[in-house]
Amino acid sequence: MTSEAHGHDDAEPPPAPHVRHGVEELCPEGARLYELALTEGRVTAREAEQARCLLEFGLLHPALEDPGLLEPVAPTVALHRHLVTTQERIARERRREARLVDTFDAFLRLGDRAPGFAHTPAISLLDGQGPINLALTQAIAEAREELLAIQPRREQRGGRPSSHDQAMARDQAFLDRGGRIRTLYHHTTRHDPSVLARYEQLRGDAQARTLDEVTDRLIVIDRTVAFLPANKERTLALEVRHPALIEYFATTFERLWHLATPMHPEAVRQPTLNGVTPRQRAIATLLVEGLTDAVIADRLGMNIRTARVHIAKLAATLGSESRAQLGYLIARSGILDQERDPP
Repeated sequence: MTSEAHGHDDAEPPPAPHVRHGVEELCPEGARLYELALTEGRVTAREAEQARCLLEFGLLHPALEDPGLLEPVAPTVALHRHLVTTQERIARERRREARLVDTFDAFLRLGDRAPGFAHTPAISLLDGQGPINLALTQAIAEAREELLAIQPRREQRGGRPSSHDQAMARDQAFLDRGGRIRTLYHHTTRHDPSVLARYEQLRGDAQARTLDEVTDRLIVIDRTVAFLPANKERTLALEVRHPALIEYFATTFERLWHLATPMHPEAVRQPTLNGVTPRQRAIATLLVEGLTDAVIADRLGMNIRTARVHIAKLAATLGSESRAQLGYLIARSGILDQERDPP
């Protein structure tokens, strides 16, 4: 038993498997052995077992007088052979490219003449505010009919008057051409000075309505192209021209529009039922879903402090003394079952 153990300890470890590679990236063992062969004039076949790649690449060949010995091929000769092989491969690829062009040339000409052939990608990714604004401006400049927009409320991060002025000029030019603009906002923007100022300045068919919750930003132009954010930071955007997606976006907008409360050009007052305002009813809906104050605020487009004020008023109206009791009283009150007719 002891002798078997010693025999095992004395055994040489199996050689590591050789990873295949190209001649332009010789493995460390191959480079060492080729250098040794050039220095010594030859190496043994046993030594070359760990670098069989040297034989595959023609860098070693058997000695005439002794097949057990391997002699190096001169580097200049080996380099020339491989360069010739590379050049021949490149020539073959170029001939193949020429044949491909010849084969598809007739099809390409036919495709260019085909009706409805799509030269514009169905979905494009726009990276950066510059490319996004440029694509949006170009699309609106070409538009003639209608612009549909969903504009969720976002916290102000420092104004850019020039950007705002450019957008106003762009929208006014579209209205002057006879276009129509319809925009959906959060209810929380109904008294936002910047939003109200926009509609005081615009001349033409510009309409706005509000909802408790809206989707993320969306702009649909003439029902041919749409723009929507591709990341939370809004530094990426998608330009969509696929007809099926455009139809889906427009249909979604129309359904939200019919559920929304008019804001401009004629504002409709949101009804208060049994002392509970529509905003409090929207908050109640989210409270019974178990959402946190922060999530509720984000969904309804308000800051968290305002959301908590409304929650406190709702609790006072229903006589609740705790968050758990508030959920029970909301369900018991039936305020979530109260339907209002769409405008």
